[in-house]
Amino acid sequence: MTTILVPSLLGVAASILQVFSLEDPSVPIVSVWPPGSEIYIGESVFLHCRMASNSSFGWTYLWYRTASTPNLRHSVCGDRYSITAVKEEDAGSYWCKAEQQESNVTAEVQVVLKVSEEAPPSLTLTPNTRQIFKGENLSVLCPTSPTGWELKHLPPVHPNSTTVHPRTPCSPPGGAVCSEKSGVWLLTASSGLYWCEGAGGRSNAVNITVNYGSILLKTPALPVHEGDEVFLFCQFRAEKLKQATFFRDGIEIGTFNSSRSDGTVTFTIGGVKITDEGSYKCSSPDRKMESPESWLSVSPDRGVWKWFAVSSIIVLLFLIPLIVWIIYCKSQQMVLCRSCWLITKGDVPSVPLPETKQDVTEVQWDLSWMEMTTLMDKQIYPGT
Repeated sequence: MTTILVPSLLGVAASILQVFSLEDPSVPIVSVWPPGSEIYIGESVFLHCRMASNSSFGWTYLWYRTASTPNLRHSVCGDRYSITAVKEEDAGSYWCKAEQQESNVTAEVQVVLKVSEEAPPSLTLTPNTRQIFKGENLSVLCPTSPTGWELKHLPPVHPNSTTVHPRTPCSPPGGAVCSEKSGVWLLTASSGLYWCEGAGGRSNAVNITVNYGSILLKTPALPVHEGDEVFLFCQFRAEKLKQATFFRDGIEIGTFNSSRSDGTVTFTIGGVKITDEGSYKCSSPDRKMESPESWLSVSPDRGVWKWFAVSSIIVLLFLIPLIVWIIYCKSQQMVLCRSCWLITKGDVPSVPLPETKQDVTEVQWDLSWMEMTTLMDKQIYPGT
């Protein structure tokens, strides 16, 4: 009786544990790259969703966010969600929903992105482009720092493991020799996210895409400011075509000729505006070759707004005391007008003049003058 009861109890317990484990699905986890509590305006950001058990077999992922309006800067590829040229409107909640159809198990997780209003230290790319041909070199210059930087690279194939690039002796733009803490790297470009990281924080992140095709469009990797002159380069790998057609958001802009020996066709935007922001691409005139799309990010000219704000503050500081003085002057008109304006003749008190007594000399002089005046009148007017 006892030998039968113990195995039976163990079997029931095992069955209960098995049912409980089926009812408690794995929890998804969302990683934000580059890591940190905040993301910065203008940079690129990756979100990666995975299961806590690291088991990806049979799982599919769906992404959604609070804003339902489609955005060309946002793209989804399976378990990855990427944002190009972050804006303030990108702040908010994002959800990753994991589904396993065989077991009919679903689970979701929420992540909240906070966009910082402060500008981060900015890295510099040479060439300054989001896309680059396979085999081309890329120079990365980290901001100046007394403690030095590490260059981090997040490849798209393994979105949970970053690579730390050792500093490579090189010559930065301008021909100067690299110092120990100059933070310059020269490397063969590979796709993924790049950013500089140090003891004081990190720089902005830039997403680089390596192109294996025959044509690409080079747009600035970092946001340009409103009013700048911007150059877009349509580059061919092998053929040296002299013409290329440019598009923005799928709409043809026009066909332009090349004036360079390497066949690169340049499209110039003079005094770029916010409305020029968008997704650009180029193609050969016969449309047989077409580049991948590349985003052009335009940020407002904060310098103009800064001077406008300063001027407004100065004017207000001058007007406020003046308005207060006028109001006070009106309320105390009878008192203040006497102290503020010129005194009128009627306000001068009358003071009697002192009386003086003529001496003998003055009297004699007056009599002589009167006699002389009478004699002259008789000569001029006889008979008087």
